[in-house]
Amino acid sequence: MSTNNPEKLSILVLHGPNLNMLGVREPTIYGSATLESINDLLNDKAAALSCVLSIIQSNQEGVLVDAIQSALSQHQGILINAGAYTHTSVAIRDALSAVKIPTVEVHLSNIYQREEFRHHSYIAPVAIGQISGFGANSYLLGLEGLYHHLSTS
Repeated sequence: MSTNNPEKLSILVLHGPNLNMLGVREPTIYGSATLESINDLLNDKAAALSCVLSIIQSNQEGVLVDAIQSALSQHQGILINAGAYTHTSVAIRDALSAVKIPTVEVHLSNIYQREEFRHHSYIAPVAIGQISGFGANSYLLGLEGLYHHLSTS
């Protein structure tokens, strides 16, 4: 449990590369929501679920790997949108596999309706679930699913 509030579930939210550009970057694909507005929605949902979030965005693979490894003693779940690293990063996949913290993978767009190279996820085989294609709601659905899994396990 979180050291700050031991009675609440603690969930690490990871946003990968280029997600800091939401609202500007290809709005026809990713929508007009900014990362800040998505984080606000997540924090509101977490408050309603009575869980706490730690949110990190990084364009650097190593920062994400370090955050996953550090989660081992701090968080009960991980919600991750690894962005392009979804399709390329064995390091992120291996970090998730090593810590064995229940993880839900989310994507704003439906990665299976996009370019062929986006159809493969290194994360999906080590995640308890994957949600894509619902814009910002993918994050909320992912958080709800992860919370439910952690609360009933």
